[in-house]
Amino acid sequence: MNQAAPIQGKNTLLDEYVGELGPSPAELAAALGPRRPAVESPVSPNLDVVMRIPVTVKIVLGSATMPVASLVKLGRGAVIPLDRRVGEPVDVVVNGRVVARGEVVVVDEATSRFGISLTEVVGPSAGDRAAG
Repeated sequence: MNQAAPIQGKNTLLDEYVGELGPSPAELAAALGPRRPAVESPVSPNLDVVMRIPVTVKIVLGSATMPVASLVKLGRGAVIPLDRRVGEPVDVVVNGRVVARGEVVVVDEATSRFGISLTEVVGPSAGDRAAG
């Protein structure tokens, strides 16, 4: 896949993943609407477009494998054991790719909202770099 050129000589995580996360040019054109006159900005126009691309972020607490027969027997109150233990980091997945790991934290006790405190940013694998 195409890799974005580093901005002012800096190689960021965004540079490494932009080729994988970005939609096709046709999808970008449809999402952004008609062309607007160019406005000078200290940020590259291409980067500005990339920064507005929506991505899906999922936090994976764990997974489990079971036969279909066990799956259809599940009911209210059933407990499915996951492959992670309490306190182990959870995966932060963006558009299907693990980009970071973190720990679950309480954001707001009043509304019972949780969040993730990042503990590690995961770089691209060797296979990802070779494909780029």
